[in-house]
Amino acid sequence: MNPSETRQAPIGPVTRPHAELYDYYKDEADRRRYVRRVFDETASDYDRIERVLGFGSGSAYRRRALQRAGVKAGDHVLDVGIGTGLVAREALALIGPQGRLTGVDPSPGMLSQVRLPGVTLLEGTAESLPCDEAQFDVVSMGYALRHLSDVGAAFREFYRVLRPGGVAVVIEIVKPQGALATVLLRQYMRSVVPLIARVVARDRSTPELWRYYWDTIEACVPPQRVLDTLLDAGFEAVRRDGEAGIFVEYQARKPLGA
Repeated sequence: MNPSETRQAPIGPVTRPHAELYDYYKDEADRRRYVRRVFDETASDYDRIERVLGFGSGSAYRRRALQRAGVKAGDHVLDVGIGTGLVAREALALIGPQGRLTGVDPSPGMLSQVRLPGVTLLEGTAESLPCDEAQFDVVSMGYALRHLSDVGAAFREFYRVLRPGGVAVVIEIVKPQGALATVLLRQYMRSVVPLIARVVARDRSTPELWRYYWDTIEACVPPQRVLDTLLDAGFEAVRRDGEAGIFVEYQARKPLGA
């Protein structure tokens, strides 16, 4: 499927974003503990590593992705998996002083690093959002799809908390289509990035996070299955855009009559 192509009919929604990665954990409960621990421990390093790498997901790209999804002045935005606030910062610039932003994340360590005045922060998961229904104009999620337990449950929650006509936008990194590009990116993410992290990071878990980051990218379900799962959750106008072949935004709208 090419960027900007729209899915017309589902061929199979998904629950898990990728197969189990048993090098890191032994079962689902252990996976949840592992993901929370590694993000808690590396939270203070996360922005530093992201700036050093400049891995295509800088502020300009995040802002363009939100603009393509139609985020505008005055919107009430829910940023799921807010992390340290990298996507939320760009959303705030677009929604302006009349807009509102709420951030949700399961990692207290990540939430402690958010430095965005006026943002409401809530500890919680995408699969069970601590929010009332039909509150938001936009639900965004940046680079967190691969860390979910249940993609379908998360998308149903996005649908629930959006107002009719509201938009969901999920920003992600996907595996390159070509074999050579995949090999090169794998070496970069599993060898070069951890090496850089050892030099500039303060926490010993930071190199491990970036190796895990690549392994979830490589194992993740293909984009069309994500689009199918959005359709299955009740969304319409489901599509994806992207840049550079590996950066994608999944977009979907809650029907006006819902």
